[in-house]
Amino acid sequence: MVVDISNPQFWIAVMQIIAIDIVLGGDNAVVIALACRRLPERQRRLGIIWGVAGAIGLRVILIFFALQLLAVPFLKVAGAALLVWIGVKMMQPEASEGGHDVEASGTLFGAIKTVIIADAVMSLDNVIAIAGAAKGSLGLVIFGLVASVPIIVWGSKFVMKLMDRYPVVIVLGGGLLGWIAGDMTVTDVALKEWMAANVPGAKWVGPVLGTLLVVGAGKWLASRAISKRPSLVELGQQVAAPAPIPAEVLATGHLGRVLLPVDASDNAARAVEHVLKIRGRHPAPESLDIHLINVQREVTGDISHFIAQKTLQDYHLENSVKALARARKMLEDAGVKFSEHKLVGKPWDVISEYAGTHQFDLIVMGSRGLGSHTGAALGSVALGVAQRSTVPVLLVK
Repeated sequence: MVVDISNPQFWIAVMQIIAIDIVLGGDNAVVIALACRRLPERQRRLGIIWGVAGAIGLRVILIFFALQLLAVPFLKVAGAALLVWIGVKMMQPEASEGGHDVEASGTLFGAIKTVIIADAVMSLDNVIAIAGAAKGSLGLVIFGLVASVPIIVWGSKFVMKLMDRYPVVIVLGGGLLGWIAGDMTVTDVALKEWMAANVPGAKWVGPVLGTLLVVGAGKWLASRAISKRPSLVELGQQVAAPAPIPAEVLATGHLGRVLLPVDASDNAARAVEHVLKIRGRHPAPESLDIHLINVQREVTGDISHFIAQKTLQDYHLENSVKALARARKMLEDAGVKFSEHKLVGKPWDVISEYAGTHQFDLIVMGSRGLGSHTGAALGSVALGVAQRSTVPVLLVK
């Protein structure tokens, strides 16, 4: 394909490349964080910038060779089969066992090297998918990757939240890989002429069948994996289940047990302050059972197959400890006893299930005060919990 910005096909291919990088590159933020987490703040920023730059440059080189190889008979078919497998794997939940380990480096050069090597190992899916979408144009590949960089670097957290809030985004990403795989199959050098002569509408039939195959197989395998794994995964030291509510509290109808989902934000701090006020008005303050909970978002099966499970758990645990620190200090300074829980999963689902399973009386959460439409678009945890929970939810603005 010649780079012609006036050609609609050019922009369709660019959008496919950007979509591929968003869906497959969103978890790169986790790899970068793992590689750079031991660096000082200033060096951490440099590690991220140079690591991403080196990874993008390496990806262009890999895609250049991929474009040449896809001209060899039947290699497009092999690439299409690989894309189908990648698309199905992407739709799976976080794996219980990881593969390679990503070690955090204490030096800037070491962190950059780790980011580049990790991206090279993980970029096979991106390389094959982008080469298939580019239809032979290296200029289009470079244009699409350059357009994708700011989205991947600055928008990756938003994309990951969007995927958590709307699982259909992952399904659409898998469907896109299936579409490209089907297109690669019917346009393979060895099959193109036969397909055109014997399969009516082959240019559409192939992509549609590829999409249906990835989405169907991906959802079926994901449902089986989810049914076999524990619903709640707690990090670090296990905390005993909440104690029974005292009879005198039950008799008066006052709160006995409060679940306080927190992170390091001002919204969470306001929720803690509100719980302290509730405690101050409680007829038996010492009987109020306060539990802090922080839920770390799980990564996709794609990245968890690459990163060792121990490393991933340590990463989740470190982030959870940091997220709980502010709320913990506020309660300790107030002389209030509390329990804390660190879990992994989709925050709205985990918080709702945990509250129901352990029979909490109230969930208190900080809210940004967003409208329902804006909150839904940004993947508001508070809104998600309010929609799912069987336990009353108090939103503090």
